[in-house]
Amino acid sequence: MPRLPFADSRLPAADPIARRWFLNRCGVGLGSIALAALTDRVGTGAEPSVTETLSPRKPHFPPQVKNVIFLFMAGGPSQFETFDNKPALTKFDGTLPPPELLEGYRAAFIDPNSKLLGPKFRFDRHGESGAEISELLPHTAEIADRLTILRSLRTDAFNHAPGQLQMNTGSQLFGKPSMGAWTLYGLGSEAEDLPGFVVFSSGSKGPSGGNSCWGSGFLPTVYQGVQFRNGGDPVLYLSNPRGVDRRAQRDSLDAINRLNQMRLDAVGDPEIATRINAFEMAFRMQATAPEVMDLNRETQETLDAYGAEPGKGSFANNCLLARRLVERGVRFVQLYHEAWDQHGNLVKDITKNCRDTDRAAAALVNDLAARGLLDETLVIWGGEFGRTPMTQGSGGDGRDHHPNAFTIWLAGGGLRSGITHGETDELGFNVARDPVHVRDLHATILQLLGLDHSRLTYRVQGLDQRLTGVEPARVVREILV
Repeated sequence: MPRLPFADSRLPAADPIARRWFLNRCGVGLGSIALAALTDRVGTGAEPSVTETLSPRKPHFPPQVKNVIFLFMAGGPSQFETFDNKPALTKFDGTLPPPELLEGYRAAFIDPNSKLLGPKFRFDRHGESGAEISELLPHTAEIADRLTILRSLRTDAFNHAPGQLQMNTGSQLFGKPSMGAWTLYGLGSEAEDLPGFVVFSSGSKGPSGGNSCWGSGFLPTVYQGVQFRNGGDPVLYLSNPRGVDRRAQRDSLDAINRLNQMRLDAVGDPEIATRINAFEMAFRMQATAPEVMDLNRETQETLDAYGAEPGKGSFANNCLLARRLVERGVRFVQLYHEAWDQHGNLVKDITKNCRDTDRAAAALVNDLAARGLLDETLVIWGGEFGRTPMTQGSGGDGRDHHPNAFTIWLAGGGLRSGITHGETDELGFNVARDPVHVRDLHATILQLLGLDHSRLTYRVQGLDQRLTGVEPARVVREILV
């Protein structure tokens, strides 16, 4: 267990029993206890010290993927208009659901006794797998045989912020580390000149869960996600102000780092190590980030495949940037597209959402495959929950939040591609076969990265915390090769 270093042990002459001297110099008492709590952790074997950077670390066992790209469709896409075809809903459209189906059911906004609403769009089977995919997603349909579709996902939350937090951090409560932060803590990053965890946002607004969706929680802040902007400097104040050249900045940074290192040596606070790392990373990013963010370096064919337009913020641009980042060793990239909360205007809005995201998501999977990167990258598409089979509003053109059953898809290394796992009942209300809780999804993602979810822990207040929490979680081995 790390101990506070002993410095000059002589008592100050003017105040022989100064409280600060006692805590800072003696290496005992509250100061030492606090430091021990910060550094007493277990996780991936050899424990990183507070001064260790984000250098790559060995996983628990051989990984099947190295990187993750999470296409987060914030707001909750309707599975009935995308991936879960329910002919029975069409048959019973406009009728009340069976009373026994609603026993104990909690809805976010609607009366559970609202009438059933049939799917609004046609479904067809695609590829050798015969996956049923909506006509709204023609480009995704073309990669059906590369996808692993999960139709039986469940969560505990039925409102956006708790749902997004649970999908990203494993908990509905604020203050827990995100999946990206856990991944960096376990594996480090192979990107020397870029953050190991990068976040983009598009759509009408940011996620309801806010920065906590990519935060580090009780982990050191060096592991939190770094949000990149869609225009100008990817990170605010990355460029030097007028009159400050690179040599002057280097000299200033060296002086600041020496002061920070002196303080780190004295107290061992890991947040000081984070500050040193952040200053150094920002300096290196000044040379690297502008080149990475310059989509004009891509061929016109690639831009057209994604529907990307250099200089214009969009989900398509962000997908292409995600590929460029994982090429350079960034461990975890997350794209938020907050636009899927269709309580009304379902037909119009979900059509627009699919038009804005379908081409680019499919192009990303194809592009990674063409470059030999899909075998070492996990791509995830999905939101925080699904939508109800009942209608919301008198116009019959909306669906409420639904945590009982929803759909996501995955693509990449280690997965059985071209399969659909799980099934919902004939009305799409509950999972009928092979349920997958969010905890199970997290355990499976970590498994693909070579991390045992039960061993990836961090001690906080005497407890070994983990992404999957204390309730049972299992790896969904049925979808793994």
